[in-house]
Amino acid sequence: MNTSQNFSVAAIVIASSLLSACGTTTTTTITPVSAPISTPVSSTYGVIDSIQLVQVETEKKNSGVGAVAGGVIGGALGNTVGGGAGKALATVAGVVGGAVVGNKIEENGDAPQVHQSYQIVVRMDTGGYQTVTQDAITDMQVGSRVHVENNRVYLL
Repeated sequence: MNTSQNFSVAAIVIASSLLSACGTTTTTTITPVSAPISTPVSSTYGVIDSIQLVQVETEKKNSGVGAVAGGVIGGALGNTVGGGAGKALATVAGVVGGAVVGNKIEENGDAPQVHQSYQIVVRMDTGGYQTVTQDAITDMQVGSRVHVENNRVYLL
């Protein structure tokens, strides 16, 4: 194996490793609804004031597979161009370009998902309100006595 080939292989491995760590963060958007303004409370007990069904949009997280696959394919294609130092440069450019394109393709395939959740407004024993959004309400209904802990409502 000559120096140019060693450099090409090393460049592909390094670029693939660096780009595989790329990803996106998950964000959650809740559709606005009218509810009392939440205020800090010292008590964690209260009564359910209202329950509303809301749409929650969750963005998928990129796995990085698109970037890695794109980098490998781009590097392989770049390695077929030129010779000597030009070949090594084309290989590195192929890895980087392929990774960017592969990541973008994966991003475009990840449409946001929408699911229904419940927005629960609790009138706390101290007089304030706390609003919690969670996926299930089990047997909860307006007027139920509840305990709020870690942004979750529990029936007493």
